[in-house]
Amino acid sequence: MEIMMRALTRHWTTLVPLLAAVVLAISWITHPTGPAVVVLVLALAGAVLSAVQHAEVVAHRVGEPFGSLVLAVAVTIIEVGLIVTLMASGGEDASSLARDTVFAAVMITCNGIFGLSLLVGAVRRGVAVFNAEGTGAALATVATLATFSLVLPTFTTSRPGPEFSGAQLAFAAVASLVLYGLFVTVQTVRHPGDFLPVESGGGDEHGEKPTTRTALVSLALLLVALIGVVGLAKLVSPSIEHGVAAAGLPRSAVGVVIAMLVLLPETLAAVRAARRARVQTSLNLALGSAMASIGLTIPAIALATVWISTPLTLGLGATQMVLLALTVVVGVLTVVPGRATLLQGGVHLVLFAGFIFLAVSP
Repeated sequence: MEIMMRALTRHWTTLVPLLAAVVLAISWITHPTGPAVVVLVLALAGAVLSAVQHAEVVAHRVGEPFGSLVLAVAVTIIEVGLIVTLMASGGEDASSLARDTVFAAVMITCNGIFGLSLLVGAVRRGVAVFNAEGTGAALATVATLATFSLVLPTFTTSRPGPEFSGAQLAFAAVASLVLYGLFVTVQTVRHPGDFLPVESGGGDEHGEKPTTRTALVSLALLLVALIGVVGLAKLVSPSIEHGVAAAGLPRSAVGVVIAMLVLLPETLAAVRAARRARVQTSLNLALGSAMASIGLTIPAIALATVWISTPLTLGLGATQMVLLALTVVVGVLTVVPGRATLLQGGVHLVLFAGFIFLAVSP
C-alpha cells in the first residue's frame, strides 16, 4: 500500500489529466448539480495545476527563453477557453467578461506576480537583479497592447459605449497579433540574451533536462489537461456566477476569479524561479503571460464574435484606467535600473492589493 501511495504521488501529473477527462465525459452527460459540483471544481483545479506542470516539463526541455513562452501560451489557451465558454452561455450579461478577465490578468501578472518575484528575489539575495533591456521591452509591449485593446475603446466614437466597431476590433486584433509575434521573434531569435537570467542560483531544481520522449508525453498530457479545463469550466461557470452574486460582489469579480484561477500555477512557477535567484525567468513568466493574455486573447475573442452574438465591451472605466496607468509608470521606474529591492516589490504588491479591493468594493 505504501509503495502504491508513493507511486500515485509521483505520477499525479499523469493521473490527474486523465481523471479530469473522465469526470468531464461523465458530467457532460449527467449535468451534475449541488454537492457534485465540488467534484468538478476539484477536477478543474487539478487539471489547471497539472497542465502548467506539464508545460513546465516541456519548457525545461526547450530551455529559456522558450520555456517561459510555452508556459505563457499554455495559460492563455486556458484563459481563452474559459472566456469563450462563459461568453457563449452568459448572453448579454457576459459582454464585459473578456475585458474584466484580461484586465485582471494584467494586474495579477504586472503587479501580483511581478511584485512577489521581486520580493522573493530581494529577500533571498538582498537585491533582485534582472536584465533591464529585455524586461523593459516586454513591459513596453504590454503597455501598448493594453492601451490599444482596453483603453482606446472607451474613447472611440464609431459605436456607442466602450465598444469597438467591427473594423476597429479587427485592427486591434491584427495589431495585437503583430506585436506579439514581433516580440516572440525578438525574444527567441534576434535577441534571446536579453531575456536570460543575469545570475544563477547555483543549481537547477529540475536536475537534468527531460528526454524528448518525456517531453512529448508531457505535451500530450498537457493537451488532455487543457481540454479538461475548458470543458469543466463550462460546467462550473454557473456556480461561479451564482457564488459571486450570492456574495453581493459586482459581476466583474467573475473575471477576477477566472484570472486568479488560471494564473495561480504560473505564480507558483515564478516564485520557484525567484527563489533560485532566476528573477529574470520570473519576470519573463509574468510579463509574457500579460502579453499573451492580451495579444492572443483579444484576437481569439474577436474571431469568436463571428459566431457569438454577445456584445463585446472592451473599454475600461476611469478607476481601472488609473490603476493601469499607475502600473505602467511604476513598472518603468522599477525596470530601468535593472535591480530592485524589497521596496519595489512591496509597491507592486500594494498596487495589486488595491486592484483586488476595488474589484470587490468599486
